[in-house]
Amino acid sequence: MGKKLKEYDYLYISARIHTMENKLLTRERMERMLSARSVEEAAKVLAECGYGEFPSLTPTAIEHVLDQTRCALFSELYRDVPNPAILDVFCIKYDYHNAKVLLKAEATGQSPDKLLLDAGRYPAQRLKEDYLQMDLDRYSSIFSQAVEQAKDLLASSGDPQAADFLLDQAHFEELLETAKAARSSFLQGYVRLLIDATNLRSAVRAARMGKGSDFLRRVLLPNGDIQIDGLLAAGSGGADLAGIFAHTYLTAAAQEGAAVMRGGSLTGFERLCDDAVMHYLAQARRIPFGEQAVIGYLYARESEFTAIRTILSGRMAGLDADTIRERLRECYA
Repeated sequence: MGKKLKEYDYLYISARIHTMENKLLTRERMERMLSARSVEEAAKVLAECGYGEFPSLTPTAIEHVLDQTRCALFSELYRDVPNPAILDVFCIKYDYHNAKVLLKAEATGQSPDKLLLDAGRYPAQRLKEDYLQMDLDRYSSIFSQAVEQAKDLLASSGDPQAADFLLDQAHFEELLETAKAARSSFLQGYVRLLIDATNLRSAVRAARMGKGSDFLRRVLLPNGDIQIDGLLAAGSGGADLAGIFAHTYLTAAAQEGAAVMRGGSLTGFERLCDDAVMHYLAQARRIPFGEQAVIGYLYARESEFTAIRTILSGRMAGLDADTIRERLRECYA
């Protein structure tokens, strides 16, 4: 596992990251994008954040720019971050995204190429070739076993949702294992909070759809800080959801979730779940140097990509500023 790194090992990268934070998409820049006369003018604000010109303003073109920017960011940080396992935690989800794309493409006879993303640990095209040959020896054991099992499950059951559940379980298992390998309690806290937020979303959605405890038991993830038994009881109306999450980062989200279980919009609830994670990671801005600066910045950039997608796609769809604003999460900057 190697020696545990000290905060001083992060002096150089922390200083660089605090400089890079000045280019993050702030709330003030978001407001300027929302009030711009056109979507083209809105996109020009992003030059201040280090983005080049968008070749065209279509969903595909925007996604391509964001994926390229994400890949460049990961490549740059892999060169300078003392512990690459920290970066892996933020790349893993793209490997599992690509696995889902490949499974569904094979099942439907369509090409996966337009939906594959290159920001994972494994090059997307290489993964595609190895998947088609079912030669996954070069990949992590959790990932390769999950892909093989999901492929078999989809072939035998024809149920893409069941295959997705299986991959989601493996995804979060590997996230936590990688966070532990990084030997960062802050990173492990982030992953456990992600698990709790995902489980909270599942409990609320299951209740709204009238799904029973058997369904919820299939989708809930282990290893969070909130016990699964309490979530099962809350999902079936047998326990107080807000009480289960009292005095945690997800308190406000759980209170809203308890209300939307009975109907109403999920938009505010989803935003509060994401804001809870941002509140946790915002602690990193108060720590002058250490792995926390890297972790907080990586999440901030992921949130920035989501905000850019939300604003530009909303403007292209002709949505008014208030409607788009309701969908935006809190900023790290």
